Amino acid sequence: MKLSDFIGETTEYDKKEMLEERKPKSWLKSVSAFANGIGGALIFGVSDDETFVGLDDAKDASEKISEAIKTKMDPIPDIVLKIHKEDGKEFVVLDVKSGMETPYYYIGDGGHIAFVRVGNESIPADATALKRLVMKGSNITFDSVSTRYNFNGFAFTKLRSVYRQRTKKELSESDFASFGLVDEDGMLTNAGALLADESPIRHSRLFCTRWYGLDKASGIMEALDDREVSGSLITLLQAGEEFVNNNTKKRWKKTGNGRIEMPEYPERAVLECIVNALIHRDYLILGSEVHIDIFDDRIEITSPGGMPDGSAVQNLDTDNVISKRRNPVIADVFSRMNYMERRGSGFKKIKDDYHFAVNYRPELEPKFYSDISTFKVTLYNLNYNVPVEKVAFDSEKVAFEPEKVAFERHLSEASANAPTKEKARALFDDYGYEYAFSRSDIVRMFDIASSSAGKFITKLKDMGMIEAVSGQGKGKYKFVIPKE
Repeated sequence: MKLSDFIGETTEYDKKEMLEERKPKSWLKSVSAFANGIGGALIFGVSDDETFVGLDDAKDASEKISEAIKTKMDPIPDIVLKIHKEDGKEFVVLDVKSGMETPYYYIGDGGHIAFVRVGNESIPADATALKRLVMKGSNITFDSVSTRYNFNGFAFTKLRSVYRQRTKKELSESDFASFGLVDEDGMLTNAGALLADESPIRHSRLFCTRWYGLDKASGIMEALDDREVSGSLITLLQAGEEFVNNNTKKRWKKTGNGRIEMPEYPERAVLECIVNALIHRDYLILGSEVHIDIFDDRIEITSPGGMPDGSAVQNLDTDNVISKRRNPVIADVFSRMNYMERRGSGFKKIKDDYHFAVNYRPELEPKFYSDISTFKVTLYNLNYNVPVEKVAFDSEKVAFEPEKVAFERHLSEASANAPTKEKARALFDDYGYEYAFSRSDIVRMFDIASSSAGKFITKLKDMGMIEAVSGQGKGKYKFVIPKE
């Protein structure tokens, strides 16, 4: 591989024209930042303008690099050091792996300094970043840390109600401990505090604004509607959904067999974005909150904290991003309530919701952006500047009558007992005709044995209500739209 190809394929890299032996901090700060982040490469023999000048003695330089890392880094990061030859010149490529024993400090100048990567620079970690690195190195997440708040001093009415509604089960006292919301001493974890009706974590807030026009400075009117919400994450989620519903419109058009609904934004995509913003935000960033900004042509949902691993989402293949959860305790609770999947990419689900929408066009593809302190998703208005009389309908994307009515008619004609039909309704409410589910999803949803879930799937197939689907993993099924 050519060095130019290597540079092009490496997300994080730094370069040095020569090894500065007397100024090791000038390059060891990048080693620290790469180890504390997603990893990266440091290339010696390349100038700032990316001219390949080479090194006079690459072997000697590599030995000195190795020695400097051993004596001036704590702990010693996982590295791979290689001598690369190209066009008669020699280079040293120092590949630094992302570390698990963070923070990785540079030892020098009379102290320990941990560096982090911001853009193409390596800078000293501030107090918040350092706390984040210490927690990572201790294998601790913010939401799992115990607080000084006693469980008995807080109510969880919202959480209990939504849990009952979405799982058909009661949330018991023992569940709070097993879910990681209460520690062994009866004190709330941060996850428990965030889910309490009156959350004591004051920076857990949601700001919603419906702006006039296409930006925040139209010069005519500041905002058409706004709302500030605090409290339980459940309260924030419900308030966010309600605000979007109240400030967006849904078109519909009659057909021969019913009507076609054309919302401005796919409801499942909006829900997924709000859920992700609340669950995956960085709660170590004080004085910050989740924002929902609605404009004429788009919705922007912004949350504090970038990607958990420090990568820039706009540079990734969002169809194949590996799920990494900053707050796994909170994520697990929401997963149990069927707000999100335990595995898989929410990015792909959001994009798929758009792809199946009636008025979808490629230019309306959702956009994702992140930096070290912010994550933002932009959802585009499917009906913006689309005259009703010019709407083109794709028959493969449209159910010719409301989904719920079609499902209930199909269910009423099926031969099954009441408990089976009730389970089928609950399953349909979560997955509809669009989303695939598996036996493990049914096990988790109804808290039943895998064999019982298998029998339930067999019953649904015999009733003609579901069919196996391919291309989404082994053992996946979808509900079948009934034929007229």
